[in-house]
This record gives sequence, C-alpha cells and structure tokens, in this order.
Amino acid sequence: MEMVLTPMGLRFAGRLWPCSVGRGGIRCDKREGDGATPVGVHRIALCFHRPDRVAAPAPWSRPIRPGDLWSDASGEADYNTLVRAPYGPSHERMRRADPLYDIVLTTDWNWPDAQAGRGSAIFLHQWRRPGYPTEGCLAFRRDHVREIAALAVPGTRLIVPETLAG
Repeated sequence: MEMVLTPMGLRFAGRLWPCSVGRGGIRCDKREGDGATPVGVHRIALCFHRPDRVAAPAPWSRPIRPGDLWSDASGEADYNTLVRAPYGPSHERMRRADPLYDIVLTTDWNWPDAQAGRGSAIFLHQWRRPGYPTEGCLAFRRDHVREIAALAVPGTRLIVPETLAG
C-alpha cells in the first residue's frame, strides 16, 4: 500500500484525502526552517497519539508522554529524533496545547541518520483548518488523520512527486 500526494490531496487506500502542505510549497531542495514539504519517496516510520485525548489509532501507536519533544536542532547528535525534556537545543513539543499532534505519523525524511540542515519533523497530522499551510508536514481533517493512521503501517510508502515542486 502506498500514499501518493496529488494536486487534489493524498491518494491512499482507494480514497482521496484533502490535505495541506508546507507554507514553503513542495521542494526538491528541502532545508531546515524553509517550511517546505520535501519531494521524494518517504516511508511512514512511527505513529504517536495523545492518550489523554484520543484512543490509539493503531496497535503500533505510541503514547505521547509529558516531556516528549522532537529535536529540530540541526547539527546536534539527536537532530530529527524524539527527545525528552529537559532538552536545551531547539525542539518542538510533541504534547501540544492545540490538537494538531493528537495523532501523528512520522516519516523517514532525514531519519534516522539525519544530515544537518536537511529538515526535520516531516509528519502527517491534523490541520488547523482546510488549506492552512504547515511547516512542511502534510495535514488533514481530524477524522481523516485517525483513519489514515488506522490504515497505514510502518513502512507504508509516501510519494511526493517532483512534478508538484514549484
């Protein structure tokens, strides 16, 4: 099974799922902080959920615990990995006040052997609202991200075609 990003949304499991992409568009030359969604063939790596807000969407989903962070500190040994607070270098909180990361699928973009500056935290997660851009992730309606997480498995291919790059 594979996911394919199209101009109309994500084609997966016989459906077309409306989604938002990065504010920096879709790029072949993804860099940390550019807000772009990277072109390429990626794989779904991990699934996380907020157990205080939602049930696990899949048996392989891991709970997001208080203190779970994702390092976006380019050049650090743990760049683009799950880290725990306290953590001094640059990071983002996995346990957010808003619902965007209540369910998160991570991709293998620049993971697990991250190269400094190539970008981090390319996830599939809930959108703020339809069409609202992300920082490089793919974002979906809340019920859709739950269904996608239930259908995906580790290793599911995510194809972001070069033809979509601007």
